[in-house]
Amino acid sequence: MGEQSFNNAKYNMINGVIDELIKPESYKQVFHQSNHDTPMPSIIDLTEIMRSLKTVIFPGSFGISEVTPENLKYYIGTNLDKISHLLTEQIKRGYCFSCDVPAESKCNKCESKAQRAMLKFIEQLPRLRYLLSRDVNSAYIGDPAAKNPGETIFCYPSIIALIHHRIAHELFLLEVPIIPRIISEMAHSKTGIDIHPGAVIGEGMFIDHGTGTVIGETCIIGKNVRIYHGVTLGAKSFPKDEEGNLLKGLPRHPLVKDDVVIYAGTTVLGRVTIGKGTVIGGNMWITQDVEDGVRLMPGKN
Repeated sequence: MGEQSFNNAKYNMINGVIDELIKPESYKQVFHQSNHDTPMPSIIDLTEIMRSLKTVIFPGSFGISEVTPENLKYYIGTNLDKISHLLTEQIKRGYCFSCDVPAESKCNKCESKAQRAMLKFIEQLPRLRYLLSRDVNSAYIGDPAAKNPGETIFCYPSIIALIHHRIAHELFLLEVPIIPRIISEMAHSKTGIDIHPGAVIGEGMFIDHGTGTVIGETCIIGKNVRIYHGVTLGAKSFPKDEEGNLLKGLPRHPLVKDDVVIYAGTTVLGRVTIGKGTVIGGNMWITQDVEDGVRLMPGKN
């Protein structure tokens, strides 16, 4: 085929593909047009927000290492000022993503909601630091390979996943659309730990190794719980309405009480309760309640 013939064939082929791709029946399921000319949330800006939040929560571990008690107030203040601007814009984009005000109408609702949500989120940072400090302590005391708490902050997938989760969960509680899920998936892609932002996780959580761990949206996990890689806390079934559509938001994931240990590869499905102080061995399949203090081991029950 000569060059001119090739170019003609390419031109005709591309135009044919374009004609197919612009048909409404082709794109109506996947097309998204942001309301009020607001762009989609920015992964770049959300990454910067997470980086700055880490420097505030763990000063000296993330960001510049020259931070001291003397310059800490300035250091945190500078980062919070940046976070407040970036986060307000991203929250607004999240609200606009799901806004029910017609695109042709003027709307200031998302902007004002974003400002209020940002302020409420910033107020929770002292509590988030406390929770994450307890997670760090659990990782340190729970793993004989950890030489000091700082090693768990720098190196452990569990801490990275829980930083993202606890931040995403606060935004989820503020009913910010899509942003919490993006933040959770940022950690999922990096660590292999998949925690839905709706999951409630008590202080002192430790996910040892972590790869392949799944924690579903309506899970409620107590204090000082330790789970290993490949553990699934998932749903057993998905109820539907009369028209066959999945019912959203129903409690369908496990309740895990305080001081529970679940070893690698175990799957716990449905709205079952795992009792306080229970130890569940590896590679088990649990679909019923487990009483407090029970030890379940493969082949011994």
